[in-house]
Amino acid sequence: MQREWMRIVKHTEVARDTYQLILNGDVAQHVREPGQFVHVQVSQEYFLRRPVSIADVNQDESTITLLYKVMGKGTNALTGKKAGDFIDVLGPGGKGFPLHDLNTQQALLIGGGIGVPPLHYLGKKLKEKGVQVTSVLGFQTKEDAFYVEKFKELGKVFVTTNDGSLGTKGFVTNVLPDLKDRIDTFFSCGPTVMLRAVKEEMCDVPGYISIEERMGCGIGACFACVVESNDDQGYRKICCDGPVFRPDEVILP
Repeated sequence: MQREWMRIVKHTEVARDTYQLILNGDVAQHVREPGQFVHVQVSQEYFLRRPVSIADVNQDESTITLLYKVMGKGTNALTGKKAGDFIDVLGPGGKGFPLHDLNTQQALLIGGGIGVPPLHYLGKKLKEKGVQVTSVLGFQTKEDAFYVEKFKELGKVFVTTNDGSLGTKGFVTNVLPDLKDRIDTFFSCGPTVMLRAVKEEMCDVPGYISIEERMGCGIGACFACVVESNDDQGYRKICCDGPVFRPDEVILP
């Protein structure tokens, strides 16, 4: 993990209150696994950094792609940054999806809201390994949906929205029963309530979950982002032991 002022190459709104940042810098050369994140400090006015997952990496051009949703004053201030500006970035951090240890042929990606981005880079790496990729993407409404076409480049895509304005009405778990018998491994990222439901529905399928959580230091020193483990080891630090875990490794609150 290193600290770097990364240059903004492109900054665009891709859905309601959801923005894509493409950043240039050496951090891109150090990303080892999909599912890792960077810790972004918007400005000196907003001291606390924001963890943002990495949606794509181009090591030839030394760029990383981030997507974030406006959740408060800090992320709202971030929308004012423009191409050519520099952002204080610490990263890449955390342990991602362990691609090198995987033996899978049929993968199912299950993302909800701003948990979708890290699954895009994961899907690209899985496809490079010859894995068949199917994706289930859940959003609140059609206006909140993003990256659907990008996921279609990886394989079959199912979309759910809470109000039915795009795809199947309901939650990602509404379509999982028809898909779970066709895949051998699942990968999921999204809000805790969604991960809990996915974990229950996919209890008989091997998989990995990536936990979204507010972080303090982002390097494992402050214990602000812990989750209870499912063994006698106590707690896991999401920022450095995760954010990716096996579903049976942790107890979701």
